[in-house]
Amino acid sequence: MDAANYAQTPFGSAKRTPGTYGYIAFFPQPIPRSLDLSPASVTKMADAEAALGRLAGAGRLLPSPQLLVGPYLRREAVASTRIEGTQASLTDVYDAEADDLPLGPDVEEVINYVLAIETGLDRLATLPLSTRLIREMHAVILAGVRGRERQPGEFRTTQNWIGAPGATIETATFVPPPADALPGLLDDLEAFVHEEPTLPPLIQAALLHYQFETIHPFLDGNGRLGRLLVVFFLVIRDRLPAPLLYISPYFEERRTAYYEALQGVRERGDIDTWLSMFLDAVSTQAVDAVGRAEQLTDLREQYRVRVQDTTRGSANQLVDLAFEQPVLTSRIVEKRLAITRPSALAALRILADLGILTEAADGPRGQLRWRAHEVLEVLVAERNTTTGPEENSA
Repeated sequence: MDAANYAQTPFGSAKRTPGTYGYIAFFPQPIPRSLDLSPASVTKMADAEAALGRLAGAGRLLPSPQLLVGPYLRREAVASTRIEGTQASLTDVYDAEADDLPLGPDVEEVINYVLAIETGLDRLATLPLSTRLIREMHAVILAGVRGRERQPGEFRTTQNWIGAPGATIETATFVPPPADALPGLLDDLEAFVHEEPTLPPLIQAALLHYQFETIHPFLDGNGRLGRLLVVFFLVIRDRLPAPLLYISPYFEERRTAYYEALQGVRERGDIDTWLSMFLDAVSTQAVDAVGRAEQLTDLREQYRVRVQDTTRGSANQLVDLAFEQPVLTSRIVEKRLAITRPSALAALRILADLGILTEAADGPRGQLRWRAHEVLEVLVAERNTTTGPEENSA
């Protein structure tokens, strides 16, 4: 890391650590509590707030927001983990969840991300968004997957760095602050979340994500957890009734620009470029989420009309389950609807006869699966990606 590339700005500075084996690292300043927003940022913030408001309204109008929360969490998890180099698709995740078999490593990372969000949301009932909660979610993200040897749930006690594969601390693109600087920085981050706000929520969320990624408090999993915190923050600030915003697909499609925007704040104090990208991400993804919500709601009503004359079994209940879990087996239906296997099979075949589900014997050992193909078509959007910089540590 070249100190000559870093100006001294209100966001921090690069300097050499003391000692014989000192190296150049970035030392962040506390998160700013006030900013002079550019006119362009103010305009983009208004657009993002309006889009987020429409998404929040759509979520509150749904008879059961859980119809969207599960699928949307998985969209976020797939995109966030793909930024870190996994190749799992949303369909891969649903297929794996339908199987009672060990998961592949890429799918397991996605499912861990979903579990981390669900764990965090449950814990918010008794624990504030804090460093303790962050550590608990981190432990879930890394449980049993790539990076599990890197102290899951524990803040790092050694130096890490970011760069191309094989980069050393001298050739790294970015070296976060040394481990002994973490306690003060993390205390400031936690205080920033809970203080009386002096900035609009979306600006706070952008600063929170930037600072977390810059501190890089764990040896692995920082990117995934930092993006997860954005949605958490918007939920606790009552900007969303549930985690319906999946922001990572925007960053996944613009991975290089995403890293460059964060690095621009560190090197030049260029907060405007980062805020512009973050606010565009919120606007774009909120509009996308509302559009998918409308499509899924229309589909649900169409399916309910189709089954309204059906008096046998649990076909009506199964319609809603098909939106939460678009790849089904009789075992899943038995468990979720608390019915017998014959009743589950009968309901599945009714929906297949109505064209709502498609039956296929492509599970493990020829196990029958039923796919809600139209639901999957609304949810699935494959994107071409490239691998980003790696996290390294001493």
